[in-house]
Amino acid sequence: MDDIADTQRLLRESIRRYVEKEVTPKAAAWEAQGYVPREVLREMGRLGFLGLRYAEEYGGGAMDARATALLAEELGRSTCGGFAITVLVHTDMASPHLVYAGSPAQLRKHLPGIVSGERIAAVAVTEPDAGSDVKSIRTSARREGAEWVLNGAKMFITNGALADLYFVAARTEPGAGSKGISMFIVEKGAPGFSVGRTLEKMGWRSSDTAELVFDDCRVPAENLLGEEGRGFYAIMRNFQNERIAIASMAMGEAAKAIELTLEYVKTRKAFGAPLWYKQTIRQRLSMLAAKVEAGRQLVYHAASLDAAGRDCVKEVSMAKAFCAELLNDVVYDCLQFHGGFGYIRDSAIERMYRDARVQSIGGGATEVMLEEVAKRL
Repeated sequence: MDDIADTQRLLRESIRRYVEKEVTPKAAAWEAQGYVPREVLREMGRLGFLGLRYAEEYGGGAMDARATALLAEELGRSTCGGFAITVLVHTDMASPHLVYAGSPAQLRKHLPGIVSGERIAAVAVTEPDAGSDVKSIRTSARREGAEWVLNGAKMFITNGALADLYFVAARTEPGAGSKGISMFIVEKGAPGFSVGRTLEKMGWRSSDTAELVFDDCRVPAENLLGEEGRGFYAIMRNFQNERIAIASMAMGEAAKAIELTLEYVKTRKAFGAPLWYKQTIRQRLSMLAAKVEAGRQLVYHAASLDAAGRDCVKEVSMAKAFCAELLNDVVYDCLQFHGGFGYIRDSAIERMYRDARVQSIGGGATEVMLEEVAKRL
């Protein structure tokens, strides 16, 4: 086995052991309290899981998009989507903005704490009237001397209440469309910045999700992240990474749902025999397993193209759309095969069923993904 494959195998085994021992047994408690404890991210930082793709000088593993896919898949197997997305926003949706565009001083200041899990990161793009249509954001930023002043609100921000560090998209040039958006670093405690409501959700209940409010929020001029007016392009660039993570997470969840259902139908008896002896159930689960394997390979292919520096928007968009929709098909049937037990609150399959629904919405709705594919056919 080559060095890369061997490293990936060992990493997968390490993450899976951690998830099975330290995450899955605690999922119900985290769901009830509405967030993942900060100490969990600190421990994952100590284990080296939070900076897989970042430079070794900051404590990272210097790996590529295939590490994102591997991490996301194993976190998805936890049966707790709220936990998985908490970590993945930190590692692969928020902090890449710093790594891609940050100055040496910004990297030295912020990245070690992100990799260690001492500082939780969030990305703030979505607004009440602007989701997948990033060009429509209204949060503004104007320059006043040595400061930028931000005004507006963000919605559906994962890690919104617990984060220490926010990467915020704001309009710096009115009327300039995509060319008028810039990114900023906003630290918790900045004057004029506050967390609004924490949001109750159908699923991902252990994921802290909140509104953010910027009311003449002042940040130093050096908190501009990257070039002024290049924020839209930074967001588009990182969408590929984000969508690989969500697609791979979905396949981890789907594979685990099938495993749980196989365990159940092989022991649950109905009409004198285990459900596994019903041909329809066997064949349906077999076809779902085949589709999940196809989805995994599609994600791996997209991640490999990204790792090679090739244009992979079409493949990533395909993976995001296919895997998110497939996950919903899988958990629907898996809950059905669990019967009444699958409908009981806080059973693993019930939680996974609720968690799955948002994955065809967040990170780019399926319809948006299919339009991206259509442009490139």
